[in-house]
Amino acid sequence: MMKIKKGDTVKVIAGKDKDKEGKVLAVKDGKVLVENVNMVTKHTKPSAANQQGGIVNKEAYIDISNVMYVKDGKATRVGFKMDGDKKVRYAKATGEVID
Repeated sequence: MMKIKKGDTVKVIAGKDKDKEGKVLAVKDGKVLVENVNMVTKHTKPSAANQQGGIVNKEAYIDISNVMYVKDGKATRVGFKMDGDKKVRYAKATGEVID
């Protein structure tokens, strides 16, 4: 079970985009794709989907260790605890259950 999931709001804590916040678009192999963070320039060939081709700006994956979950505008660590018979994520700063 991952501590960061698709749809979470996260804050970048390291790298060129430090202190930026955004929504997680995808999680894959210990990396996350955050909207408007780690933008890269990609050169694309013309294809059926993209007739024109050319230069495209898009997000690139960033390591999951370089982001922190944001709860109520404050970055916090995420932990797991048992809520009855369900394993749930909770914000360590406040103790509130996330999901």
